[in-house]
Amino acid sequence: MIILGIDPGSVRIGYGVIKKNHGKLTHLKSGLLKLPQTDHANRLVAIEKDLNNLLQKFQPDRVGLEKLFFVKNQKTALGVSEARGVILNTLAKKSLPFFEITPSEVKLAVTGDGRASKKSVAKMVNYFLGLELGNVVIDDITDALAIAIAVSGRNIEVK
Repeated sequence: MIILGIDPGSVRIGYGVIKKNHGKLTHLKSGLLKLPQTDHANRLVAIEKDLNNLLQKFQPDRVGLEKLFFVKNQKTALGVSEARGVILNTLAKKSLPFFEITPSEVKLAVTGDGRASKKSVAKMVNYFLGLELGNVVIDDITDALAIAIAVSGRNIEVK
């Protein structure tokens, strides 16, 4: 089973693709969808295009998407919400099963503590996937991989 985890943002979007085979998790690819420095509408178009490319390349069986749970900056929240809307629309067009998952649910699934630090999440992502990411870790990427790991263990009903 191939799982794509997505950590949405308004400037960049983290993604992580893993494979689950007989309970073993393997890292396939991860990175950032860097959105162009143009107007907001063109950023949304770029999200759909880049996500479609990822979906075509890896053909995931399911997708995990972080829910927008708590917002410090309303302006940022609006941009992230619009990016999430484009992502959800793209997934729906492909009829892909997906989970929306809160940051605390991801932390709980990966570390056993729903209030774990970003550093603890990154450490457990490295452990589960056998990665050696070192000290230079981009939160958006480790969060996306953590989302994929969290979603890999969930049961899903396809309607």
